Amino acid sequence: MTTEALGRFGGERGKTGEYQAIALVSSAHFVNHFQHLVWPPLFPLLTATLGIGFLELGFALTVASALAVVAQLPVGFLVDRFGSRRLLVIALILAGLAFIGFGLAPTYWNLLLAMGLIGLANSVFHPADYALLSAKIAPGRLGRAFSIHTFSGFLGNAVAPVTMLALVAIGGLSLGLIAAGAIALVVAVPLALTRGVDSEITPRLAPTLAADGSPAGRQGMTAILTPGILALTGFFVLMSLSSSGISTFSVVALTSAYGTPLSVANWALTGYLAAQAFGVLAGGVVADMTRRHADVAALGYAVNACIVLVIGMIALGSVPLVAAMAAAGFLGGLIMPSRDMLVRAAAPPGAVGRTFGIVTTGFSIAGIMGPLMFGYIMDQGAPEWVFRASVIFMVLTALAAFLGDRRMEANRRRRAATAAAE
Repeated sequence: MTTEALGRFGGERGKTGEYQAIALVSSAHFVNHFQHLVWPPLFPLLTATLGIGFLELGFALTVASALAVVAQLPVGFLVDRFGSRRLLVIALILAGLAFIGFGLAPTYWNLLLAMGLIGLANSVFHPADYALLSAKIAPGRLGRAFSIHTFSGFLGNAVAPVTMLALVAIGGLSLGLIAAGAIALVVAVPLALTRGVDSEITPRLAPTLAADGSPAGRQGMTAILTPGILALTGFFVLMSLSSSGISTFSVVALTSAYGTPLSVANWALTGYLAAQAFGVLAGGVVADMTRRHADVAALGYAVNACIVLVIGMIALGSVPLVAAMAAAGFLGGLIMPSRDMLVRAAAPPGAVGRTFGIVTTGFSIAGIMGPLMFGYIMDQGAPEWVFRASVIFMVLTALAAFLGDRRMEANRRRRAATAAAE
């Protein structure tokens, strides 16, 4: 076999391994997002079955979010130490058993226990998924891999409510919950059995010593708690807040502010979410075509802010409203792979899991802040400010991306000048 043929053969084998990694990680991400959307359509049934109110349900969801925030950084360290695959299997099994256990014995205390286990499981997916993809996918295709991974999560969100309502209609609340847990166990099987698909594992090494006997370089936490990575965490908070109000409160805001018919408002939200998913796929191609990922994010959010500002200022007709919401969703999705590439570029060698573990806590922080803030806006009788507040966060996100990119560029030039002088 010629050298050229060997190269092609090796390249094909490499791509096959990449496809396998994307399929396994995306399946796990689909399940994770599917399980996120299990609860909302079941709220009326849960309150009736458990004899509780919405405040108690909200507290249970808060338990899951709080544990996810607390556990995510330690999980990032575990990902870098032991690899992604094992932890993803454990997370899927943990979440699966939590749903099945609650489905078999639906009491409020069991709900709190289940939500605690689900919160711990949730802390695994972002650091483990991104670390595995970063290790297995060639740099020139990493943006598209991230986009497929994100798209699979949106797909899980989309199918969960309809699926759960159908399962509950067929066999009741317990059947629906048991099925939601069983899908996680099914997806865990190929991950458990597949070898050769994992993230890089950082070995335990003795610290390198400087000439005076002190540790050389930064070790452990200080290696990743850098200003750049902390700034990216804040960037993720702003970015999540800029979209959470639209995805959660846009329907009620449109009907309250402008008298938009409920059916039209729901179509507008559907257009937003569907276009967002396809925008993610397009964004993967864009992310692989450029290294200026911060500029992509800044420009996308600047244009998106203009679109959402129009929605929040003018009572649009049905067709223009759906079109504007779809455009906003597409641009929001287009930015996401570039967002992920920014984090990958900032991660120190061997610390991808920890870096994503820190940065993606921004999602959970925004998940705690957003509903309270936008709910307060609605309670104050100012529904149009759901969109206007989202615009403010979009502008702040665009500025953060633009200024952060300029700062990193200045740092790169300073390091290059120092190296040249030496």
